[in-house]
Amino acid sequence: MAHAYQTDQYEGMIAETITMKGHNGETINAYVARPLGAGPFPGMVVIHHAPGWDEWYRECTRKFAHHGFVAISPNLYFRDGHGTPEDVGAKVRAAGGAPDARVLGDLDGANALLRSLPYVSRKIGVFGTCSGGRQAVLAGSRLKGFDAVIDCWGGRVVMSKEELTPNQPVAPIEYTKDLSAPLLGLFGNDDKAPTPEQVNQHEAELKKHSKNYEFHRYDGAGHGFFYYDRGAYRQEQAVDGWKKLFAFTDRTLR
Repeated sequence: MAHAYQTDQYEGMIAETITMKGHNGETINAYVARPLGAGPFPGMVVIHHAPGWDEWYRECTRKFAHHGFVAISPNLYFRDGHGTPEDVGAKVRAAGGAPDARVLGDLDGANALLRSLPYVSRKIGVFGTCSGGRQAVLAGSRLKGFDAVIDCWGGRVVMSKEELTPNQPVAPIEYTKDLSAPLLGLFGNDDKAPTPEQVNQHEAELKKHSKNYEFHRYDGAGHGFFYYDRGAYRQEQAVDGWKKLFAFTDRTLR
């Protein structure tokens, strides 16, 4: 397994900010990390959360590279200006979030870039937490070319009519029948977005359409329990969640 660490193994990585073509062929920036070597390595598109394209997501992108992926995290807020991730993220949230159509265009561009690289295998996953979890579910249903979908506590997969907006006109759960890749979901039972009831609703819809999925739910954890730099962090649940995640990618992407 990629993450069975050996003390005598060679290890090297390159990580850098690049530019890429996103929605409508527009240029945006992205952070890429990859293991050194010929590969081929599976790919991972890493979708940042609503707080922004921040340091945790740089580290997360490198974590995937450390585990043998070529990982790319596109800056979905590129068009909203630059500054600290917190300031840009606050601006985007105040405007109702990044438009789903634009996000899908950027994720499609990231997938296309990975597929163009000679050291990337034919298997590419998409991972996201928080709003990024929602967008990962959306990408797995609306785009072709993802081989695994990882949704970590994605809120607003289930949306009431009142929550729909011009930026987010359709709840991702409505596209469940079109989900074209295995789905892993990790959730905290104390979360308010999604609530355990919303996770149940999503699970029922996946079952109804005979989709390949696995959900893991954690007691004593709420929203964002992977984020070691925040009060939401839950060490035991986070460690188990990462183990479940890499077991899932071993099955689906290797």
